Amino acid sequence: MQRRMVLGGVAATALLPSVGRAQPAGVKIALVSTLSGPGAALGNQIRDGWLLGVKLRDGKLGGLTAETLVIDDELKPDSAVTKATAAVERDKVDFVAGVVFSNIMQAIARPVVESETFLISANAGPSTFAGKGCNPYIFVASYQNDQPHAAMGQVAQDEGYKRVFILVPNYQAGKDSAAGFKSRYKGEVVDEVYVPLNQMDFSAEVAKIAAAKPDALFAFMPGGLGINLVRAYRQAGLGHIPFLSCFTVDESTLPAHGDAAVGLFTTSTWAPDFNNEASRKFVSAFEDTYGYVPGSYAAHAYDVASLVDAALKQAGGTADKAKLRAALETASFASVRGNFRFGPNHFPVEDFYLCKGVKRPDGKFATATVRKVLSNDPGAYTAECRMG
Repeated sequence: MQRRMVLGGVAATALLPSVGRAQPAGVKIALVSTLSGPGAALGNQIRDGWLLGVKLRDGKLGGLTAETLVIDDELKPDSAVTKATAAVERDKVDFVAGVVFSNIMQAIARPVVESETFLISANAGPSTFAGKGCNPYIFVASYQNDQPHAAMGQVAQDEGYKRVFILVPNYQAGKDSAAGFKSRYKGEVVDEVYVPLNQMDFSAEVAKIAAAKPDALFAFMPGGLGINLVRAYRQAGLGHIPFLSCFTVDESTLPAHGDAAVGLFTTSTWAPDFNNEASRKFVSAFEDTYGYVPGSYAAHAYDVASLVDAALKQAGGTADKAKLRAALETASFASVRGNFRFGPNHFPVEDFYLCKGVKRPDGKFATATVRKVLSNDPGAYTAECRMG
């Protein structure tokens, strides 16, 4: 399904052009996100975070009327390529943003950047674009896939866990997650299991974990996979084995997890309890608008809207691609994460935090910050980037 949302369009069309006065052009964005299937909880957050960022600017970005084409990639690379290609060739979008899963990011990157259209990811950060494959038209506003998992590897190292079981899905982000965790964890990996991205039954894997008797489990299972894994983990009585995860316990899955995920750990760049002005404003407006607790997916998408807004102001619009690229690289905006800056590979240099699942006084579930794990982390592949 592909649908079009025009934000601010009503106000714009209500004004008749003045004779002899040049009218400012608008800006058009294709927001590619997974809005159907098991990954929809993640994609909905990205869509809602982006749209809120535009809404709070009265439907404008950089002072230009913003038109958002919301595209469901269906978690199908072929479908995503067809829709993204149509957006850049037929609809002439200025930006392609969003993107939940790395296999979708890898699929759409070529047709987008070959058209000299800027691709700005709010979530997917595959290693293939962080190093030798970096590109002037690709920006990732979240993190390189390895980084949150490397932070959890540091947590496992800090806690002194000697033996860890790794469980991840078998696609690029899953491979990046295992590599990231192992880059900082120096203990024994008792088993490293890869499962299909659409797997929903974890009984066999839970039995392997029980038999291995590790000091901790490290799991990266986004969306519906994480919901089923936590359920199976609790039902098997494995609560005595520390559950370390990334994107398995977060605001996209916590409503379904409920009490089962309270106390389970994750690492993130942000949590809803961040106490800075931009974050407080975002969380309050998001919950008022959508009625649920935002996670990092929504927060990063909101930051992308803020980034585009600031860059368009700095560049004076979309006409000069070189000027717009430079503006994206250096734009200053109020990030929900606090300070924000890109490294030379167009990935952020940022902090990572240990968080855990909690039940708030209002009965809603969220993640809460435990402690900072890494400061100003540039990622593992930055030095390999030689961007022209």
